[in-house]
Amino acid sequence: MDTFALLVVIGAALFFTYTNGFHDSANAIATSISTRALTPRVALGMAAVMNLAGAFLGSGVAKTVSEGLIDTPTGKQGMIILFAGLLGAITWNMISWYFGLPSSSSHALFGGLVGAALAGASTVHWDGVLTKIVIPMFVSPLIGLVLGYLVMVGIMWIFRRANPHRAQRGFRIAQTVSAAGMALGHGLQDAQKTMGVVFMALVIADVEPEGGSIPVWVKIACAGMLSLGTYAGGWRIMRTLGRRIIELDPPRGFAAETTAASVLYSASYIFNAPISTTHVITSAIMGAGATKRVSAVRWGVAKSIVAGWFITMPAAGGVAAVTFWVIHLFTG
Repeated sequence: MDTFALLVVIGAALFFTYTNGFHDSANAIATSISTRALTPRVALGMAAVMNLAGAFLGSGVAKTVSEGLIDTPTGKQGMIILFAGLLGAITWNMISWYFGLPSSSSHALFGGLVGAALAGASTVHWDGVLTKIVIPMFVSPLIGLVLGYLVMVGIMWIFRRANPHRAQRGFRIAQTVSAAGMALGHGLQDAQKTMGVVFMALVIADVEPEGGSIPVWVKIACAGMLSLGTYAGGWRIMRTLGRRIIELDPPRGFAAETTAASVLYSASYIFNAPISTTHVITSAIMGAGATKRVSAVRWGVAKSIVAGWFITMPAAGGVAAVTFWVIHLFTG
């Protein structure tokens, strides 16, 4: 197996992880910044550290990505499939970042892999795509929406007699913890997705046995690039999540972050399901915000965000398929 091809695919995977970091850094910290619980640089630094730590807390999601969605392709064509899938995901990340649309890097990656696999006539495990990707894509935002609402209702009831100014200060402090928990969950979920792709490349190259464990150096490389990308920041998407959906206050920011982090941990450890951090935190913000009044949520902005969720997988898959055909045309 051509070592150069392996290095190119690993490089593309690590660059995707970097774009994932600056694209999705808003997931963990936009609410804390918008409520002024944390300054932007402090928030980004904290998120980067917690992303790094979260990447080492499990490997179940990585196994799902490397074994549950497409057959591990073989030979030169296999490397082209992985590279095309990654390029499709990177392209969609850059487009959605440019327009400030908090779409899912995870679903961009899954769409890219499936699109490239179909173009390369490789086997797609549709049952895995349905149970591990499509169903969680619908269920996790609904859970985030309902739980975000219920958690905020609970907070309002518990603190109904509290001094408003004192409560606001307390929740600004509490948001430091909830944002850290969200960033840890982001690292736990999103670093593993790239680990799975890199592991597939190593299996194709006969460097690692299929079904083996993720090498430590792969974990370190993916976690490090995710953290670097996170620290680079994603200001366009931060504005969308932090201010355009609803004007958040510290209690609602805390409720949204706590809800989203809980869903991420449950999906990672109980179901080994690679869910979207973007979908979960966005829906949790909507749920917590709706307790103010339903009209307080800017549903027009929310509608465009949700539309982006449905576009992500086919858009990334289309770019990946075209990329595969172009590369295959020139390499024979």
